[in-house]
Amino acid sequence: MKQIKRPIYLNKLIERKENGLVKIITGIRRCGKSYLLNTIFSDYLKKEGVNDSHIVKIDFDSPRNKKYHDSLILFDYLESLIKDKKMYYFLLDEIQFVNNFESVLNGLLRKENVDIYVTGSNSKFLSSDIVTEFRGRGDEVRVQPLNFSEFLSAYEGTKDEAWNDYLYYGGMPLILDKKTEKLKSQYLNELFQKTYITDILNRNNLQKNDVLDNVINMLASAEGSLTNINRIANRFKNEGFEEVSFNTISNYVNYLIDSFIIDKVERYDIKGKKYISAQSKYYFADIGLRNARLNFRQIEEEHLLENIIYNELKVRDFNVDVGIVEHTVYIKNEKEEKKEKKQLEVDFVCNQGSRRYYIQTAYAIPNKEKMEQETNSLTKIHDSFKKIVIVKDSLLPVRRTDEGIVIINIKDFLLNPDSLEL
Repeated sequence: MKQIKRPIYLNKLIERKENGLVKIITGIRRCGKSYLLNTIFSDYLKKEGVNDSHIVKIDFDSPRNKKYHDSLILFDYLESLIKDKKMYYFLLDEIQFVNNFESVLNGLLRKENVDIYVTGSNSKFLSSDIVTEFRGRGDEVRVQPLNFSEFLSAYEGTKDEAWNDYLYYGGMPLILDKKTEKLKSQYLNELFQKTYITDILNRNNLQKNDVLDNVINMLASAEGSLTNINRIANRFKNEGFEEVSFNTISNYVNYLIDSFIIDKVERYDIKGKKYISAQSKYYFADIGLRNARLNFRQIEEEHLLENIIYNELKVRDFNVDVGIVEHTVYIKNEKEEKKEKKQLEVDFVCNQGSRRYYIQTAYAIPNKEKMEQETNSLTKIHDSFKKIVIVKDSLLPVRRTDEGIVIINIKDFLLNPDSLEL
């Protein structure tokens, strides 16, 4: 596997170091959680002068560590390693294999000189479980597949070649080791079928059937478009699946969300300051996985750009919604003038504390008419927060319209962590 530096996540672990909580590293399987913990973070601790005897690494997925699946044996073993009052760092990988692992972690938390880091596979160790199992004693670090900056840093080729590969095959770390298109597509298909779908079926005691596959494919086809469970259910009925209920589809979509395969993004009325629950958008954690589900047939670059931008915003720790701007238009005819309410979409409303950005995505802005089309919703928002259009085809890295809207090239946005401040 190529050596990939992941400074974003390393810094998140450093910021949480010795904070008295269990650092819980979550994310879609095979996105690099174990490598982050056992290699990148472990190397950091050693460079900081921590002695090897004070860095305890256990991979519970390894057959040689099977005896430690017993929580009592594991706790006694870990406790026996604490020989002095200096800080010990316990890096526990795939903790879900340990029976009653919560009791082990809670017992260790009572010791003043123990700092705990764990990973767990999505099939048994979900974000939603953290609240229940640790009740305020856990601190989650969500890891995403490689963003474009990380991907480019380990890619053997030009920036444009990296972009084309990333657009098709995404940022799962092992993709960088696959030399041919055949091997890349085969890896992604097998990862989805043999890992993610198998996990979902096993965790939820489901029989293998076509319904889950079809739900995934429908969400992949609808990427970047508003949809809801009712619409998906109607498609099933139209295709002859009368026995598939609304609740079944809703459950399957939630299984995909809980496994970090997709994210659901809510609609937000910017002027009304309220959420609209009728429809949502769904984005994949990795566009390569999304493309593989559709056999690389639907490579609609504008929608893929949306997904890439959404994932980048999540890496940067923004809360992201789909924005709606309602405005009034006046329609004249021979007899009268009518008022109508119209809704315009803002691709992303991004919040982080007191910071907010409104972002539109465009493939190209070749003329004034297209510029007006892409910025129409943004000009209807009458507040002081920054408004940005991210464009795939733009020769200039940054420019501004007369209305103060910032136009940024997609690669400049992705490769500069401070691009939203330009």
